[in-house]
Amino acid sequence: MNNTLYQDALSLLQKLISIQSFSREEAGTAEAITQFLQAKGVEIHRKENNVWAFNKHHNPALPTVLLNSHHDTVKPHPSWAFDPFTPTVQDGKLIGLGSNDAGGCLVSLIATFLHFYDREDLTYNLVVAATAEEEISGRNGIELVYPELGELEFAIVGEPTQMHLAVAEKGLMVLDCIAHGQGGHAAREEGVNAIYEALSDIEWFRTFRFPKESSFLGPIKMSVTVIQAGSQHNVVPDQCKYTVDVRMTDAYQPEEVLSIIREHVKSEVTPRSTRLRPSSIDQNHPIVQSGVKLGRNLYGSPTTSDQALLDIPSLKIGPGDSARSHTADEYLYLSELEEGIALYIQLLTPVITA
Repeated sequence: MNNTLYQDALSLLQKLISIQSFSREEAGTAEAITQFLQAKGVEIHRKENNVWAFNKHHNPALPTVLLNSHHDTVKPHPSWAFDPFTPTVQDGKLIGLGSNDAGGCLVSLIATFLHFYDREDLTYNLVVAATAEEEISGRNGIELVYPELGELEFAIVGEPTQMHLAVAEKGLMVLDCIAHGQGGHAAREEGVNAIYEALSDIEWFRTFRFPKESSFLGPIKMSVTVIQAGSQHNVVPDQCKYTVDVRMTDAYQPEEVLSIIREHVKSEVTPRSTRLRPSSIDQNHPIVQSGVKLGRNLYGSPTTSDQALLDIPSLKIGPGDSARSHTADEYLYLSELEEGIALYIQLLTPVITA
């Protein structure tokens, strides 16, 4: 690996850390990424706070690989000891908001893109996309620009995985449920208590096990997380509203899961969205096999990323550790950044070069 790639990536990451880029507020980091790529002679495309670019010798006759990660961050945890917007190098770590999730992944993918940018022997095109609103699963991120990227063969999505291969990822469906009863006075035997009506359904959500399970992700997990009912102590409630968090696997599509749920519960069930779909990639896919040959482990990820919004095979991999994401004093080891760039290049080389 050219050391300039690493130094430039580190410099860009430090710049991104220094710019506040909460979800929907990423204009500053989008501009920084634009300027960085333009300084390298790369023609960029931008839509709102999303920036993308194609390799120099883009050939419409060839399939295209997407390299994607995000530049928005969550808001810093109150217990930060460091200034989250001052990139600080200490004990081999780069400390700063977004260093681990997912700045290190993003700048490593940009460095990888630049490594291959002007090569004429590629068997695939490359498009790198630095996108917004990932942390809130917003509609003005990858989903907004996806149609602009052309036909895509597969994607590498940069998230902190310790450079191991997340070959499956859980999807997310949030359900708003209403159990109906009939109001009455609590002192008399009247009315139908909607809380009691909800109890059997809530118990079903707690105990039901879907018949099909994913080899990497295991069973679907459903959790009742919010309950709202009643107005005062002496009124039998006529409605009990509750929320269910459903973590889906690649064994089912969201529509199938929703249908099974509605068959089993009497509550009214309304999904907030079915956009965040589970994803997986065949273990025999060339990009997975390339990673296996590099000694990387395969696993299923319980966390949701922009993979959920892609309808192509995708692999989640990146430097850093997801356990550090959204924590106080978030950091990335400098060695992880260097390794990330090198491994991305090694991962892609046998797949996209002649």
